[in-house]
Amino acid sequence: MKLALVTGGAAGIGAAITSALLARGYRVAVADASIEAVAVSDRLTAHMCDVSDGSAVTALFDTLGEVPDLVVNNAGIVRFGALADIALADFRRVVEVNLMGVFAVTSEAVRRMLPRGSGHVVSLTSINAYGPGPGSGAYPATKSAVLQLMRQFAMEYGPSGLRFNSIAPGFIDGGMSAPIYADPKVRASRSAGVPLGRLGTPEDIANAVCFLDSDEGGYINGHDLVVDGGVTHAVLKNLPRT
Repeated sequence: MKLALVTGGAAGIGAAITSALLARGYRVAVADASIEAVAVSDRLTAHMCDVSDGSAVTALFDTLGEVPDLVVNNAGIVRFGALADIALADFRRVVEVNLMGVFAVTSEAVRRMLPRGSGHVVSLTSINAYGPGPGSGAYPATKSAVLQLMRQFAMEYGPSGLRFNSIAPGFIDGGMSAPIYADPKVRASRSAGVPLGRLGTPEDIANAVCFLDSDEGGYINGHDLVVDGGVTHAVLKNLPRT
């Protein structure tokens, strides 16, 4: 039975990923800054962890007692505001969690997976990795960096039997974006901008994680899977010529 570690797995997209993996027979360890909402069981454990703290990440892996087969880097934060108005401390904190945290968790996983010669890391990026969003602060820069980080890991450690991929969610009705879609006007306008005609769900992202870690996804390495209903390719739809 595979063991998966999901950071930021207590709520939002992370909770959907956790549920999907459990439904497919995985054992799951959730690592989060707040774990009160996690209903632990014989196949689900919960661990407090700040992924930006390297010593805490090492302690987390030690606590697991075995090397995960799958690691999902889902933990992330955002600080909204006009870029030049964002305090340096806020910008730094987003980088620490979204980028340094992914590096800390992934590098720790690699060191432990290498002797076994197998393992898979999936990190969440964003469509903001491909284009900035107004008022998104450091978030787009960190997600673009994570995309390249996964490609770098894939190039260096693919020959050792390890895989590294990422998933770029689009307009997802859940997690950090849930408050945005509480506004009916925003919900309607963004839904209309998606070629599939709807917002994505946390389960859409969870299903993508499960596919990438399946036997069917076993030859995929160094890839960023965009799960956005086609919105990143809908410029002419959303900005028509007439």
